[in-house]
Amino acid sequence: MLQGCTSTPRHSGGRAGLPTQDIPGASVGTEIALRAISLVGRPYQWGGAGPSSFDCSGLVRYVHAQLGIAVPRTAAEQYRAAKPVKLSGLAPGDLLFFRINGKRVSHVAIYAGEGRFVHAPQTGRSVELRTLDDAFYAPRLVGAGRLF
Repeated sequence: MLQGCTSTPRHSGGRAGLPTQDIPGASVGTEIALRAISLVGRPYQWGGAGPSSFDCSGLVRYVHAQLGIAVPRTAAEQYRAAKPVKLSGLAPGDLLFFRINGKRVSHVAIYAGEGRFVHAPQTGRSVELRTLDDAFYAPRLVGAGRLF
């Protein structure tokens, strides 16, 4: 599987150096989703917060920080800080929270739109796209929220 480059291009704002507000139809949520998608293929590393490797909450924090949005470090802290969003009202850039083992939120992903999300799953796997109806993740989804 091909991996993206190991560093993120430096520019101020949206794609191709354009400020986000200059991209027709762009929103903060769309920009969050696009930036997360651009990281698909980067390796998972526990505690990784970019730009070359990520864990789930590090991915969320890294993408939001690129847009000047401060985000807590862990998935559980992000869950507590996020403004709740109904699953029926999901929009690109919203966060999805999961309980993988036990009763606490332990995993977070970025909703990309069209029923898909971007996340850093676990050691040995890379940042990837999955669908909301995924047999493993769907029953573990406990809520959604927004930090922008």
